[in-house]
Amino acid sequence: MKRKSTSGDLFVIKPKQLNEECGVYGVYAPGEHAAKLAYFGLHALQHRGQESAGIAAANGSDLRVHRDLGLVTQVFSTKAIEDLPGHLAIGHVRYSTTGSPILENAQPIVIDWSGGRVAVAHNGNLLNTARLRSSLEKEGYVFYSTSDTEVIAVLLARHLENNSLEEAIARTMQTIEGAYSIVVATETQLAAARDPYGIRPLSLGKTASGYVVASETCALDISGASYVRDVEPGEILIIDEHGLFSFVGQEKTRQSLCMFEFIYFARPDSYLYGKTLYEVRREMGRLLAREAPVEADIVMPVPDSGTPSAIGYAEEIGIPFGEGLIKNRYVGRTFIEPTQAIRQLGIRLKLNPLRSAIRGKRVVLVDDSIVRGNTSKQIVAVMREAGAREVHMRVSSPPVTWPCFYGIDTANREELIASSTSVEEIRKFIGADSLEYLTLESLVKATGREANEFCLACLDGNYPIEVPRDVKLTKMILENGESSE
Repeated sequence: MKRKSTSGDLFVIKPKQLNEECGVYGVYAPGEHAAKLAYFGLHALQHRGQESAGIAAANGSDLRVHRDLGLVTQVFSTKAIEDLPGHLAIGHVRYSTTGSPILENAQPIVIDWSGGRVAVAHNGNLLNTARLRSSLEKEGYVFYSTSDTEVIAVLLARHLENNSLEEAIARTMQTIEGAYSIVVATETQLAAARDPYGIRPLSLGKTASGYVVASETCALDISGASYVRDVEPGEILIIDEHGLFSFVGQEKTRQSLCMFEFIYFARPDSYLYGKTLYEVRREMGRLLAREAPVEADIVMPVPDSGTPSAIGYAEEIGIPFGEGLIKNRYVGRTFIEPTQAIRQLGIRLKLNPLRSAIRGKRVVLVDDSIVRGNTSKQIVAVMREAGAREVHMRVSSPPVTWPCFYGIDTANREELIASSTSVEEIRKFIGADSLEYLTLESLVKATGREANEFCLACLDGNYPIEVPRDVKLTKMILENGESSE
């Protein structure tokens, strides 16, 4: 299927330098306008990706798709939703990790095959994309995007020629390697599947008339769905007029849910492993206060993801909690290149100090992570310019020392400040009076689970899924001195 191209560079403000690439949503709701439900579901997942959005909807005989660059509200008008009739739909919001931020890479990806059409939306990152793509091209397949999702869609369409939907998904799962949670739509069926390690989240909900699957439970809430359970690692769900059916696509290997869902990515009102992220992050702050107390006048968060931990820190240490950085919630992406003067203001495009709350105070500033360190350096400088007497940085996660290959947009390892720099050196670089991180042991303790139930690769370098050498070279120098250069 040919897809219209687009041009023009996007100026993206990245306050964290660490980004989740997307969120997925699927709904089967007989008697309802599924695309409208998907539209609101994607609103709830907007924090997981702001580059593009799309919905594919089906009515039993026809499958249509609408997708474009931009936020959900920019991509969909009332007419666009009305032009997507049907009782089943899948949706996607994207932040790119594999593939550039161009229209061709927007999802869902729709492929035509001899028996109809199939649409795929994907959260994660494949490790064998290049090899699979090369093999398929030799067979005559033409790719219109640079996204690994199109590889999944092409494989799925090929297997559908001689198999049921669940069999086609299972065969595809046995071919692809990496982290993935996918939703699939045909003209008559909705499907969902998760990699055998369960690295990327995926939840199932029940409505009065059908079912919803989504990257986070907050998207179930806005759809009026009650949470049923998480999709199991390696599981395939098929939903159609006959009901909900579960199949084993691949045997569950080892539950390895991404820890950064707890640290930063997921919304605080979402549930993972039976707890709200707000509850877990607040406990992270409490444990951080026990490990790294400091004499100060006020505890302030780096909004928004640092807020629950800052509240927990303040409660535990007995220092007042207050806001000191006001977030501009409407800045995240612009097609207009900022002037040099505006660019030099850096973090103030996103955060501005509340001077009256900061002036003359000894401030404990709580953030969820430090990646490259440049943003933290700017924030500390802003606090000092606003009159802070002391700035003590507390981080509610351990140092990020290794790159992610499973669907998070991290820097190359040499760009991760903690990979080659001591805590004291980082403190000097960002200009704080003191700097302390939460230990890995306390991070895991805050979740109420065991360390072997998570992917902790970015924190300890232990990758649950083996990363091929050629993929490793894209983000790190190997032991023999080989690099991506």
